[in-house]
Amino acid sequence: MRVPAHSVCTAIRDDIVAGVHERGSRLTEEVLARRYGVSRVPVREALRTLEAEGFVVTRRHVGACVAEPTEQEAADLLDMRALLEPLGAARAAQRRTEAHLKVLRGLVGLGRERAAHGGGEELRSLGAWFHETLAQACGSSALTTTLIQLRHKTAWMYTVETPADPAESWAEHGAIVDAVARRDGERARALTAVHTGRVLAAHRVRNAKRAVNTTSARN
Repeated sequence: MRVPAHSVCTAIRDDIVAGVHERGSRLTEEVLARRYGVSRVPVREALRTLEAEGFVVTRRHVGACVAEPTEQEAADLLDMRALLEPLGAARAAQRRTEAHLKVLRGLVGLGRERAAHGGGEELRSLGAWFHETLAQACGSSALTTTLIQLRHKTAWMYTVETPADPAESWAEHGAIVDAVARRDGERARALTAVHTGRVLAAHRVRNAKRAVNTTSARN
């Protein structure tokens, strides 16, 4: 699999989220370079970025390994999303462009159409695209990056139950876009809080390590 050098980080992250690289497994530069068809330099840079994001840890005498998040770390991610996604929607209502609205409305139309006929994996992809676009519309690179990373990490740490009525979820997406289009930040925030709360309730943590009392461990 040949990957452009600038996309190596994304490719490795996607494979970690998908479980191709299992938690705790060693990530060897030579093996990764061969897998993605690049030199070791972009692999080394990617591993540094992924360590900063929390997907990779460096272990003494071992090197880079896929991180093994604790149950507490996983739970904290949901709390962060519950707080930050409504904020992102409120900011999007204030700062979105017509280009953002065009993409969001197009995704809602596609989502509603697919939801009426099942959808499955395609609906999940459309949902991810919708929320990434909404995050980009907030006009803050720091908040956008944080929101997108949170979604990547929860996708890695959790499985999500398929909604009983996907049409309801896309109706909520549509209402959020309407509020963003009207620049009604408070309504966008409130609608997103309800939507995010419902979605997060369907998350089920994957096998995670139990939280460690690091204070006791140091003493």
